[in-house]
Amino acid sequence: MKELRGLSIFEWVLMALMASLGIATKPIVVPLAHMITGPLFIPGGAFAGGFYMLWLVLAGGLIGKRGVPTMTALIQAMIIVVTGSFGSHGLISIVTYTLPGLMIDLFFFLIRRKWETPFDFFFAGMIANLTGTYLTNLVFFRLPWLPLVMTLASALLSGGIGGVIAYQIYRRIQVTRRGKYEEKS
Repeated sequence: MKELRGLSIFEWVLMALMASLGIATKPIVVPLAHMITGPLFIPGGAFAGGFYMLWLVLAGGLIGKRGVPTMTALIQAMIIVVTGSFGSHGLISIVTYTLPGLMIDLFFFLIRRKWETPFDFFFAGMIANLTGTYLTNLVFFRLPWLPLVMTLASALLSGGIGGVIAYQIYRRIQVTRRGKYEEKS
């Protein structure tokens, strides 16, 4: 976590922005996901999670320092607890919101890589959404094994898709930073 000490004000603001975007995305995406997953009896949050976990992945990719996904997730958890907004479950939200970011950091620590390829983003999204979905199930739903397996499978899929979307945003921002971005018409 030594790298967190070297964060600039811009990077802290970027983490807060990514945390806020994750919170703002949730109430929009979850009802849409419920329309798809409701008939399948899969909790909509598992499917929708990849689309709001992508902001944790994007923060880690853009800043590129260890501890950033965890800190972004912790900022998100604190905002949720303080404001009592959509998806708040009281103080337990600190755990359920922070652990996905921690698991992303653990993943990159174990494989000893930086954020480089679409696969890095894909797996980070999968891990974040799998962690969030499993924790939510453990704390609130306690699904039987078959629905749990289906739920976790949809969480892996949507988390991976969210990671790929995060990579596409990341790549666009990186190209724009270098001044080589040309809009194709």
